[in-house]
Amino acid sequence: MSQPLIDAARKLTAELKPLRFSKASHVYLPTDYARKPHELYLSKYGSGEKRVVFLGMNPGPWGMAQTGVPFGEIPAVRDWMGIEAEVGKPDPEHPKRPIEGFACTRSEVSGRRLWGYFAEIFPQADDFFADHWVANYCPLVWMTDTGANLTPDKLPTAEMEPVEEACMDHLVETLRVMQPEFLIGVGAYAEGKLKTAAGRMGSKAKVGKVLHPSPASPAANRGWAEAAAKQLQALGVL
Repeated sequence: MSQPLIDAARKLTAELKPLRFSKASHVYLPTDYARKPHELYLSKYGSGEKRVVFLGMNPGPWGMAQTGVPFGEIPAVRDWMGIEAEVGKPDPEHPKRPIEGFACTRSEVSGRRLWGYFAEIFPQADDFFADHWVANYCPLVWMTDTGANLTPDKLPTAEMEPVEEACMDHLVETLRVMQPEFLIGVGAYAEGKLKTAAGRMGSKAKVGKVLHPSPASPAANRGWAEAAAKQLQALGVL
């Protein structure tokens, strides 16, 4: 049981839930409506210190938005991690981005690549999580009225300030609990957040990044697992 992580997640959710965003018609917060599987992830695998922490940006529509688990491709969460729980509904729910929880049949490609790579190295999830962790910097999903994804850089700076403050505080607390040796951003955005957090803490952890596994990345589509393995070897993680 990792009560410090659960307490930190509940605090972050409470701080983010009241916020409103002028350019987003719909905002999903899976740590709220998918709190049960999210806290199962924290309690089952978040205990103790970790050698390596991987950080993503924010939830994908068919991954964490459905399961509450970062990069939460459903077969990986359900079958490899052994996590399945009731998922509620965001309010309001966008008709083009329905939340079906573990009944969702869509695949989160980034999550399939990321968790699939880890599962190849560690057939048992317990072995991976013994000294690795995967988190997202921010649990919010922003959408336009058409259902299109809105990235944080498209939102007004003033509206993002309380988001940044809450998410950075949460990241620092996570790292304080886990005391990792390596901080690995999944993409350059997450790497930047890890550098900021490490600087605030005075951490001596080595900060680096791996290629983001998004299907929008031509490099990732040419062989993400191979590219990530080379980067992790160069960093000394593998």
